[in-house]
Amino acid sequence: MEKHPSNGKYPINDFKSGESWRLFKIMGEFVEGIDGLHNLGPAVSIFGSARTSPEHPYYKKCENLAHLFAKNGYSVITGGGGGIMEAANKGAIAGGADSVGLNITLPFEQKPNPYATTQIEFKYFFVRKVMFLKYAQAYIIMPGGFGTLDELFETITLIQTQRIRKVPIVLAGTDYWQGLIQWVKDRLLKEKMISKENLNLFHLLDDPEDIVRVVEDFNKNE
Repeated sequence: MEKHPSNGKYPINDFKSGESWRLFKIMGEFVEGIDGLHNLGPAVSIFGSARTSPEHPYYKKCENLAHLFAKNGYSVITGGGGGIMEAANKGAIAGGADSVGLNITLPFEQKPNPYATTQIEFKYFFVRKVMFLKYAQAYIIMPGGFGTLDELFETITLIQTQRIRKVPIVLAGTDYWQGLIQWVKDRLLKEKMISKENLNLFHLLDDPEDIVRVVEDFNKNE
């Protein structure tokens, strides 16, 4: 008898000896994602909280930012849910760009928003993350919670370790992110857990035009 039976609730914990057939489900998600996005042009992935209401300044700022990216020729990729993700997909449509929602199946919180022109459903977070990273020319980190922090630090780590190519990572919102960045400097840098050069892997910006300019300048020089 299993010590902690999951009853199918936890996808990763469900892997058992003799159940290698589940790998075909994972392969299927990779195939669906790659087939669905292989014709996507220049794009940015925008991360942020699903819990942000349409009335919140973060929502409106993200909508404007996505609209500006769209006007500059970039498609927008989000997690396909509500809050910041919805704002980004909404702004992309308003700007006439492809609006991609990579939705994740969760028992709560995540429901597809109506503004994604391309919707792909995932069960496994790690497959979904590959799609965020593979098809974007920049990663924009709007205010968010644990999921956003996970995406931020995994992206930084993959660039730091040269698992993926270097592209701009922008933390949008000085007031929201400066405490975290100060902690990184005070603890990680001072205790030599990271090198000083690692601080150059990301930008801390507020103005949407500045954010787009950083991405544009980087890609022009590539």
